Amino acid sequence: MRVAVFLGSSAGRQPEYAAAAADFGRQLARAGVGIVYGGASVGMMGALADAALAEGGEVIGVIPGGLFGAEIPHPGLSRMEVVSTMHERKALMARLADGFAALPGGLGTLDELFEILTWQQIGLHAKPVALVDVNGFWDPLVQMLLALTEAGFVPQATTRSLVRVQDAGEFLGLLG
Repeated sequence: MRVAVFLGSSAGRQPEYAAAAADFGRQLARAGVGIVYGGASVGMMGALADAALAEGGEVIGVIPGGLFGAEIPHPGLSRMEVVSTMHERKALMARLADGFAALPGGLGTLDELFEILTWQQIGLHAKPVALVDVNGFWDPLVQMLLALTEAGFVPQATTRSLVRVQDAGEFLGLLG
C-alpha cells in the first residue's frame, strides 16, 4: 500500500509544518505504508522523506526533470521517477497511490490536490483524499469549497469526500 503526499518544497514560516511532515512520514513508514511524493530533498518534502527513510520506509519520488534546480532531487530514495511534465508527475503519482494526503504547501500542492479531487469527482478514481490539518492551515480552503458548493459549482459529494485529519494515524483509518 502507498500514499501520495502533496506538500511544499519550502518549509514554510511555521516550524510545525516541517514537524508535521516528518511525523507523517515516520507514522506511514512504521505502519508499512509506502510514500509517493514530489521527490525533493528540501523543505517539507525533504522532512517527509528523511523521516520515512530513517524508519526504513519505502519512499518513491516523482519529479519533472526541469525542476531539478528548484526542488533538488533527494539522493537517498527507494526509487526516483523522472518525468517530463507536471501532468505526467500527477498521473504517475495517482497510479502508484492507494490514497492521497495534502499537508501545507503552495500552488504546486494545491494544483496536485485539485487535480486529484477533480479526477475523483468525475469518477477516475475512488481513493481517499485527505487534508492533514496543521494549526488550521486548511480552514480557508475548506471555507472556499463550502462556498463553491453553496453556489452550485462543486457537488456536495465532492466536498464531503475531502476529509480533514490531524495525523497519519487518523489518515490510515481511511485506507481500510
